[in-house]
Amino acid sequence: MSLPQPLRRRLSSFSRTVFTDSHHTGPQYPGARPDIEMLSSLPLQMSLYFNLYYFPVWWLSMVIMLHLKYSYLSDYYKFILVTIMIFATLIEIVRLYLGYLGNLQVKVPELSGFWLLTLLLQLPTVLFLLFNEGLIILGWERAVNIVFALFLIFQVVAGFVTLKTMVNELSTQFRLNEFVRLEDHPVPSFYSQSRKERAVSTAGRYPG
Repeated sequence: MSLPQPLRRRLSSFSRTVFTDSHHTGPQYPGARPDIEMLSSLPLQMSLYFNLYYFPVWWLSMVIMLHLKYSYLSDYYKFILVTIMIFATLIEIVRLYLGYLGNLQVKVPELSGFWLLTLLLQLPTVLFLLFNEGLIILGWERAVNIVFALFLIFQVVAGFVTLKTMVNELSTQFRLNEFVRLEDHPVPSFYSQSRKERAVSTAGRYPG
Protein backbone atom coordinates (compact mmCIF):
# COMPACT_ATOMS: atom_id res chain seq x y z
CA MET A 1 0.00 0.00 0.00
CA SER A 2 1.40 3.40 -1.00
CA LEU A 3 0.23 6.97 -1.38
CA PRO A 4 -1.75 7.98 -4.49
CA GLN A 5 0.51 9.31 -7.24
CA PRO A 6 -0.91 12.89 -7.26
CA LEU A 7 -0.36 13.13 -3.51
CA ARG A 8 3.15 11.64 -3.85
CA ARG A 9 4.04 14.27 -6.47
CA ARG A 10 2.79 17.10 -4.27
CA LEU A 11 4.69 15.82 -1.23
CA SER A 12 7.85 15.32 -3.32
CA SER A 13 7.58 18.88 -4.59
CA PHE A 14 7.02 20.13 -1.05
CA SER A 15 10.08 18.21 0.18
CA ARG A 16 12.34 19.58 -2.53
CA THR A 17 11.15 23.11 -1.80
CA VAL A 18 11.43 22.99 2.00
CA PHE A 19 14.27 20.57 2.72
CA THR A 20 16.74 21.13 -0.13
CA ASP A 21 19.89 22.84 1.12
CA SER A 22 21.25 25.34 -1.41
CA HIS A 23 24.67 25.15 0.26
CA HIS A 24 24.88 21.37 -0.14
CA THR A 25 27.64 20.80 -2.70
CA GLY A 26 28.22 17.07 -2.84
CA PRO A 27 27.28 13.66 -1.50
CA GLN A 28 28.41 12.45 1.89
CA TYR A 29 28.94 9.01 0.36
CA PRO A 30 31.26 9.62 -2.63
CA GLY A 31 31.81 7.00 -5.29
CA ALA A 32 28.64 5.01 -4.69
CA ARG A 33 24.94 5.32 -4.13
CA PRO A 34 24.20 6.02 -0.44
CA ASP A 35 22.87 2.96 1.39
CA ILE A 36 19.30 3.03 2.61
CA GLU A 37 20.59 2.19 6.09
CA MET A 38 22.76 5.33 6.01
CA LEU A 39 19.92 7.62 4.98
CA SER A 40 17.42 6.13 7.44
CA SER A 41 17.44 7.64 10.92
CA LEU A 42 18.00 5.23 13.79
CA PRO A 43 16.84 7.73 16.49
CA LEU A 44 13.66 8.42 14.52
CA GLN A 45 13.03 4.70 14.03
CA MET A 46 13.52 3.99 17.74
CA SER A 47 11.10 6.79 18.56
CA LEU A 48 8.51 5.34 16.18
CA TYR A 49 9.01 1.87 17.64
CA PHE A 50 8.41 3.00 21.24
CA ASN A 51 5.58 5.29 20.10
CA LEU A 52 3.86 2.28 18.52
CA TYR A 53 3.74 0.52 21.90
CA TYR A 54 2.97 3.68 23.87
CA PHE A 55 -0.04 4.75 21.83
CA PRO A 56 -2.38 1.95 23.12
CA VAL A 57 -1.43 2.96 26.69
CA TRP A 58 -2.24 6.61 25.87
CA TRP A 59 -5.52 5.67 24.17
CA LEU A 60 -6.70 3.42 27.01
CA SER A 61 -5.74 6.05 29.60
CA MET A 62 -7.62 8.76 27.74
CA VAL A 63 -10.74 6.59 27.42
CA ILE A 64 -10.70 5.81 31.15
CA MET A 65 -10.17 9.49 32.08
CA LEU A 66 -12.96 10.52 29.72
CA HIS A 67 -15.30 8.01 31.35
CA LEU A 68 -14.44 9.30 34.84
CA LYS A 69 -15.04 12.96 34.09
CA TYR A 70 -17.68 12.69 31.35
CA SER A 71 -20.63 13.63 33.58
CA TYR A 72 -18.79 16.77 34.80
CA LEU A 73 -18.10 18.12 31.33
CA SER A 74 -20.33 20.50 29.40
CA ASP A 75 -21.99 19.17 26.25
CA TYR A 76 -19.59 21.31 24.23
CA TYR A 77 -16.49 19.67 25.70
CA LYS A 78 -18.05 16.21 25.59
CA PHE A 79 -18.43 16.54 21.84
CA ILE A 80 -14.91 17.96 21.44
CA LEU A 81 -13.23 15.19 23.43
CA VAL A 82 -15.05 12.35 21.66
CA THR A 83 -14.25 13.91 18.28
CA ILE A 84 -10.60 14.38 19.25
CA MET A 85 -10.26 10.75 20.36
CA ILE A 86 -11.59 9.47 17.03
CA PHE A 87 -9.59 12.02 15.05
CA ALA A 88 -6.32 11.40 16.92
CA THR A 89 -6.65 7.61 16.63
CA LEU A 90 -7.10 7.69 12.85
CA ILE A 91 -4.25 10.18 12.41
CA GLU A 92 -1.91 8.12 14.58
CA ILE A 93 -2.48 4.94 12.58
CA VAL A 94 -1.74 6.70 9.29
CA ARG A 95 1.11 8.73 10.79
CA LEU A 96 3.01 5.75 12.20
CA TYR A 97 2.53 3.77 8.98
CA LEU A 98 3.94 6.61 6.87
CA GLY A 99 6.80 7.13 9.33
CA TYR A 100 7.84 3.47 9.23
CA LEU A 101 7.54 3.26 5.45
CA GLY A 102 9.26 6.56 4.75
CA ASN A 103 12.18 6.06 7.13
CA LEU A 104 12.94 2.37 6.56
CA GLN A 105 12.54 2.44 2.77
CA VAL A 106 13.83 6.00 2.21
CA LYS A 107 10.60 7.22 0.62
CA VAL A 108 10.58 10.99 0.79
CA PRO A 109 6.85 11.59 0.03
CA GLU A 110 5.76 9.17 2.77
CA LEU A 111 8.16 10.64 5.31
CA SER A 112 7.01 14.15 4.36
CA GLY A 113 3.41 13.08 4.97
CA PHE A 114 4.40 11.69 8.37
CA TRP A 115 6.20 14.93 9.26
CA LEU A 116 3.29 17.15 8.22
CA LEU A 117 0.74 15.03 10.10
CA THR A 118 2.91 15.20 13.21
CA LEU A 119 3.58 18.93 13.05
CA LEU A 120 0.22 20.25 11.84
CA LEU A 121 -2.33 17.84 13.30
CA GLN A 122 -1.19 15.45 16.02
CA LEU A 123 1.08 17.76 18.02
CA PRO A 124 -1.49 20.64 18.20
CA THR A 125 -4.16 18.12 19.21
CA VAL A 126 -2.09 16.75 22.11
CA LEU A 127 -1.08 20.25 23.20
CA PHE A 128 -4.78 21.20 23.24
CA LEU A 129 -5.51 18.22 25.50
CA LEU A 130 -2.57 19.18 27.70
CA PHE A 131 -3.22 22.88 28.24
CA ASN A 132 -6.98 23.47 27.89
CA GLU A 133 -8.18 23.60 31.49
CA GLY A 134 -11.79 23.59 30.36
CA LEU A 135 -11.37 19.85 29.74
CA ILE A 136 -10.99 19.23 33.52
CA ILE A 137 -7.52 17.71 33.14
CA LEU A 138 -6.78 14.93 35.62
CA GLY A 139 -3.29 14.15 36.92
CA TRP A 140 -2.77 10.85 35.06
CA GLU A 141 -4.23 12.39 31.92
CA ARG A 142 -1.71 15.23 32.06
CA ALA A 143 1.16 12.78 32.59
CA VAL A 144 0.35 10.58 29.58
CA ASN A 145 -0.15 13.66 27.37
CA ILE A 146 3.23 15.09 28.41
CA VAL A 147 4.96 11.85 27.37
CA PHE A 148 3.06 11.76 24.08
CA ALA A 149 3.93 15.41 23.39
CA LEU A 150 7.62 14.67 24.00
CA PHE A 151 7.45 11.81 21.48
CA LEU A 152 5.87 14.13 18.91
CA ILE A 153 8.30 17.02 19.45
CA PHE A 154 11.27 14.68 19.08
CA GLN A 155 9.79 13.19 15.90
CA VAL A 156 9.23 16.64 14.40
CA VAL A 157 12.90 17.52 14.94
CA ALA A 158 14.29 14.11 13.93
CA GLY A 159 11.95 13.95 10.92
CA PHE A 160 13.10 17.37 9.73
CA VAL A 161 16.78 16.40 9.96
CA THR A 162 16.17 13.04 8.27
CA LEU A 163 14.16 14.58 5.43
CA LYS A 164 16.81 17.23 4.85
CA THR A 165 19.52 14.56 4.62
CA MET A 166 17.44 12.33 2.33
CA VAL A 167 16.41 15.09 -0.05
CA ASN A 168 19.92 16.52 -0.38
CA GLU A 169 21.65 13.17 -0.87
CA LEU A 170 19.07 11.79 -3.30
CA SER A 171 19.06 15.04 -5.29
CA THR A 172 22.86 14.98 -5.50
CA GLN A 173 22.82 11.33 -6.56
CA PHE A 174 20.25 12.11 -9.25
CA ARG A 175 22.42 14.90 -10.66
CA LEU A 176 25.48 12.65 -10.62
CA ASN A 177 23.59 9.90 -12.45
CA GLU A 178 22.46 12.40 -15.09
CA PHE A 179 26.05 13.58 -15.53
CA VAL A 180 27.35 10.01 -15.90
CA ARG A 181 24.62 9.23 -18.43
CA LEU A 182 25.60 12.25 -20.49
CA GLU A 183 29.23 11.13 -20.41
CA ASP A 184 28.28 7.64 -21.60
CA HIS A 185 25.94 8.93 -24.30
CA PRO A 186 27.14 12.41 -25.26
CA VAL A 187 24.81 14.60 -27.27
CA PRO A 188 26.43 15.79 -30.54
CA SER A 189 27.23 19.45 -30.32
CA PHE A 190 25.85 22.06 -32.67
CA TYR A 191 29.25 22.69 -34.25
CA SER A 192 30.03 19.02 -34.86
CA GLN A 193 26.62 18.58 -36.46
CA SER A 194 27.24 21.61 -38.65
CA ARG A 195 30.64 20.29 -39.80
CA LYS A 196 29.10 16.94 -40.72
CA GLU A 197 26.30 18.63 -42.64
CA ARG A 198 28.81 20.83 -44.51
CA ALA A 199 30.93 17.77 -45.36
CA VAL A 200 27.91 15.92 -46.71
CA SER A 201 26.84 18.97 -48.69
CA THR A 202 30.32 19.44 -50.17
CA ALA A 203 30.55 15.76 -51.10
CA GLY A 204 27.22 16.05 -52.84
CA ARG A 205 28.34 19.03 -54.92
CA TYR A 206 31.66 17.57 -55.92
CA PRO A 207 31.15 13.83 -56.48
CA GLY A 208 34.20 11.67 -57.09
